[in-house]
Amino acid sequence: MLSQTAKILDGKALAQKIQRNLKEEIQTLQPKIGRPPGLAVLMVGDNPGSVVYVRNKEKSCAKVGIASFGRHFPTQTGADELEEVIAELNQDSRVDGILIQLPLPEHLDAIALLHQIKPEKDADGLHPMNMGRLVRGEAGLRSCTPAGVMALLSEYNLQVKGKQAVVVGRSILVGKPMALMLLEENATVTIAHSRSQNLAAITRGADILVAAVGKPDLITAEMVKPGAVVIDVGMNRVVDAQGNGRLVGDVDYAGVAQVAEYITPVPGGIGPMTVAMLLQNTVHSYRQSINHL
Repeated sequence: MLSQTAKILDGKALAQKIQRNLKEEIQTLQPKIGRPPGLAVLMVGDNPGSVVYVRNKEKSCAKVGIASFGRHFPTQTGADELEEVIAELNQDSRVDGILIQLPLPEHLDAIALLHQIKPEKDADGLHPMNMGRLVRGEAGLRSCTPAGVMALLSEYNLQVKGKQAVVVGRSILVGKPMALMLLEENATVTIAHSRSQNLAAITRGADILVAAVGKPDLITAEMVKPGAVVIDVGMNRVVDAQGNGRLVGDVDYAGVAQVAEYITPVPGGIGPMTVAMLLQNTVHSYRQSINHL
């Protein structure tokens, strides 16, 4: 096999740096506010991926000094009960951020529940009010995964302005806000998706290529422009013939690493950045609470 040429964008290292900064900020603010920041993660059911994510989020909270007000509900929990809990957390002055861990069981409407969260406590940046602020280029809480991508590009001083950016995927969680954030930094943005024709021709034009579809190894070396920056948001669990599971992204890492100039690994790329941005959003809301003292 040829040696890898692409430089790695280390999300894990940057996430640790952000967490250290947040920890210091919390230590400065806590005497003024009189309490630590609080994050409530609501999880329904026992999706194995969600269990791991929630555990990581709670560990990261503890590391920086954020109090966790997490609640775990049985799969069959109804919307009424969840709405009641959200209403209580909206009023709870100890809680700065509320997050609903997705995906939810099929009988629940995630969008309707997200609408119940106060926009200023929307730690995931998915409330229509915060999405609207992003569209208008106004300050507000930003969707965590695309915000993590932007922070990583900035950390490595990778120019976005004037570049051709292609986002593969159009979800409200990643694809759409990602395109808007790149646009805000003056990239020329194309969104590709499952109905796009000749995907390879679109992706080959990208100076910055973001893959956020949830399909293992969708992006191969011949779909990437030499010298491109490739950001892999995919987190797919694949099982080999021996029954061993591992995490892979949407990008064929081994192949693409020989064409791209920069690449994010999976795991250790965007995953840790998503959690860091969640903590950052929570601390942002906490900081605002000084104004209400």
